[in-house]
Amino acid sequence: MSKILELREKRAKAWEAAKKFLDSKRGEDGLLSAEDTAAYEKMEKEVVDLGKEIERLERQAAIDAELSKPTSEPITNKPNNHPDGEEKTGRATDNYRRTFWNTMRRKNFFDVENALQVGTDSEGGYLVPDEFEHTLVEALEEENCFRSLATVIQTSSGDRKIPVVASKGEAAWIDEEGAYPESDDSFGQVSIGAFKVATMIKVSDELLNDNVFNLEAYISKEFGRRIGTKEEEAFFIGDGKGKPTGILNATGGASDGVTTATANITFDDVMDLFYSLKAPYRKKAVWLLNDTTVKALRKLKDNNGNYIWQPSVQAGVPDMILNRPYHTSSYVPEVAAGSKVMAFGDFSYYWIADRQGRSFKRLNELFAATGQVGFLASQRVDGKLILAEAVKTMKVKSSASSAS
Repeated sequence: MSKILELREKRAKAWEAAKKFLDSKRGEDGLLSAEDTAAYEKMEKEVVDLGKEIERLERQAAIDAELSKPTSEPITNKPNNHPDGEEKTGRATDNYRRTFWNTMRRKNFFDVENALQVGTDSEGGYLVPDEFEHTLVEALEEENCFRSLATVIQTSSGDRKIPVVASKGEAAWIDEEGAYPESDDSFGQVSIGAFKVATMIKVSDELLNDNVFNLEAYISKEFGRRIGTKEEEAFFIGDGKGKPTGILNATGGASDGVTTATANITFDDVMDLFYSLKAPYRKKAVWLLNDTTVKALRKLKDNNGNYIWQPSVQAGVPDMILNRPYHTSSYVPEVAAGSKVMAFGDFSYYWIADRQGRSFKRLNELFAATGQVGFLASQRVDGKLILAEAVKTMKVKSSASSAS
């Protein structure tokens, strides 16, 4: 941990040096020469690289802490039972888990019909064991930053109706013994369904027959990377047609907070976006933006001459913009005319509905000529912002508006 703190302090000093350089080299027009721009970007790159190294070491420390935990516990219950005494059933049983992976590894496994009957899906595949499903969800969370911010619910079948408050009642001053005014909350509903996202994972026969090859780890990693990437894309910019509705979508997405006055983002634009969000939502609000937008914001100062981007110097505390944490995604558009380039709000009001039961299916013959076996992996998921006012977006002024 001392190494991480050392790097944080080094990054903070590098950022202070970059800010001083920027302040000293700005011309009367507030711009840098080409030579000074190159020098500043080199200094900024050091800050970014140190940040990435800090993140890597923190992940390593988390993995070390996890691996240092006991690998087993004393047996205090009957075999095939949960630790709390409840008997395992269905996809939670050890027999189902063992048979599932034997089936994934081997072309013909004699016990498949009996043991996996409870997990057969409608398309000929098998629902993954409960324990492995938890592993897949963890893999998705690692690949998809949105899942850690949103509210994730589990559904079994059909659409889920979520009641939301459309408008709130108010109190009023009344005369003594006067009539009480009627002012009720009005409620609406948001319906969340389930869209199918799938991928095909190919593994060579040699690897499948190699007992050292960890098939579970490989599939969970590939599933998380591929499905997680498509999820994140949809949660940001999905149009709701065959996929979730994204936070930046014009219909069903976040409400507009501010449109920039020029083609570039200014401090006033960021402040306007900050205060366009109602105070109750600002308590848990975070920023979502592209890495290139963060790069632009690093050069902005507030009215007191302080830079609005602040690097963290304390373990467990993220970097900040205007004292609020931020997350980056390549699916948030870069700064360009007419694009929504930033979102600020409480993203727990974006609900992700996971349909229980992720499915895998082995394809024995399709890739036999190349000595490979295919695995079809799929899940059903939906996502929607259930309260538009909880998140606000910044839109860059369109080129048409600039010309007028």
